[in-house]
Amino acid sequence: MSEFLKFAYELLSQVVYNLVQWGVAFVKLFVTGWAEYFLIFKTYFADLSIAGKILSVLLMIILIAIPVTIIILIVKRAVLRHRLKTDTADNSVLYREIGRLNKQVLSLMEEKNSILALKVNAMGGTKRIPYMGASAIIDDELPTVGNVTNADGSNGEVAATGEGASAEGVALSAMGAGGKAPVLQAILTEDKKNIPHRFPKLSLVDDKYTTYEYPEFDNDISLEDFAEGYRLFAASQMHLYYTPEIVRRFVAGMAASKLLILEGISGTGKTSLPYSFSRYLNNPATIVSVQPSFRDRSELLGYFNEFSKKFNETEFLRALYEANYRQEPTLIVLDEMNLARIEYYFAEMLSVLEMPSKDEWVLDLVPTAWDGDPVKMDGGKIHVPDSTWFVGTANNDDSTFTITDKVYDRAMPIELNERADAFECEPHPKSIVTTEHLQYLFQKAKVDHPISDELLENMQKLDQYLITRFKLSFGNRIMKHMYDFIPVYVACGGTELDAMDYIVARKVLKKFESMNVTFVRDEISGLISYIEKTFGETGMIDSKDYLRRIQNMY
Repeated sequence: MSEFLKFAYELLSQVVYNLVQWGVAFVKLFVTGWAEYFLIFKTYFADLSIAGKILSVLLMIILIAIPVTIIILIVKRAVLRHRLKTDTADNSVLYREIGRLNKQVLSLMEEKNSILALKVNAMGGTKRIPYMGASAIIDDELPTVGNVTNADGSNGEVAATGEGASAEGVALSAMGAGGKAPVLQAILTEDKKNIPHRFPKLSLVDDKYTTYEYPEFDNDISLEDFAEGYRLFAASQMHLYYTPEIVRRFVAGMAASKLLILEGISGTGKTSLPYSFSRYLNNPATIVSVQPSFRDRSELLGYFNEFSKKFNETEFLRALYEANYRQEPTLIVLDEMNLARIEYYFAEMLSVLEMPSKDEWVLDLVPTAWDGDPVKMDGGKIHVPDSTWFVGTANNDDSTFTITDKVYDRAMPIELNERADAFECEPHPKSIVTTEHLQYLFQKAKVDHPISDELLENMQKLDQYLITRFKLSFGNRIMKHMYDFIPVYVACGGTELDAMDYIVARKVLKKFESMNVTFVRDEISGLISYIEKTFGETGMIDSKDYLRRIQNMY
């Protein structure tokens, strides 16, 4: 045992010695050592250069600042702790204020639930239904399902006086069976007026068309007169000038696709074309400016705000909904559509428009239907009407994204690279036609101007040549666009070869831009020769010019 005590004494004494040594060293470091520090400073300072003297002074200042900072922090900490301990301020005033606010909240809950209970009782009986409010927090017994639903089988009557009776219950009891119906009707009428609209913009559209009078429609016009009439209207009424070819391509493009992309240099009238065309139809277009931040469908359609319980509607959504009321064609313009990736924010619309049945052209906005939702909305879904066309404008520069083949295959591209010459003409009126009549004219064009067998045969030859040499094909979607585009282009006053030439150049040969043309440059020359051999030297001018332009780029 003595050996252990000796061990313990020696161990603990060493620990104490080290602690004392540490304390002495600490005191010497920050307190008593300054005499030695200044002695060393004084010894060397006289022999130092100017730079050395400056650095030595800075070093001494840093050494002094360290303990001073530590002392200040310790003192501030001590003062703060002392204030907290000696703070004799009475917080009861603050506690009483918190309690008063809580009571006000409970009182408001009591009042709100009293009103709700009164309305429910007026609809379903005269017994007062328990509710969760201030009383539910104070009382020992909470309302049960049996109380609320009257599961005990009682007749729901309550005495006019006594414990638990309320002013509302007394009033309802006094009214009797004969007096309840008028009150119930008044409550229902008032509720109907006060139904919150989570789609305020769309609800305003409903209100607008309750008394809307549709104009007289010009449903006897032909396609050629329709296209030429627009050109004259734009020139005379809006001082916008377009060539007949551009107008034919635009009208024929509407027959081929619900999405049209207007490309070209700035100042050629890309946005003005759908803008003026919509006014020619007496249904002004909605212009949506695409932002680089567009990433998903909510940028176009909006989103439901869970906090406000309202849907943040966009002008795109309003125009799409209003198109369900309009009999004229509706144009929605996506200005500078390739400032963001089209396949991101417009992906759902591209998929919807691919559905074979028009009944499947629906967009889910909210999961369920609410009272007060817009009239044309079904179960939280909005229908994309067949009378709607989407027109995008696009510039090709460093600030934009490349339009992918996925988008091009589904759209009808129209290039505007030159301004048309101005011309004088008499003022021309609008041509107000219904979408139904316009679709009829498109179908009639297919019957009156079917694609000739000779052109179909040449198309197949060109298709086979492109497959063999370049692994390119027209594809089913492009063929469908041809069958829709060419007859309407002819009906508007053009030729079928020019129509096919345009489709091939803009939808087939454009794929060369995504290929390594350096390795097939000589093959392009052979393709130009084959086109001239098949269609003649004066045929397919647009396609040959496009190929030469691609060839000169490499």
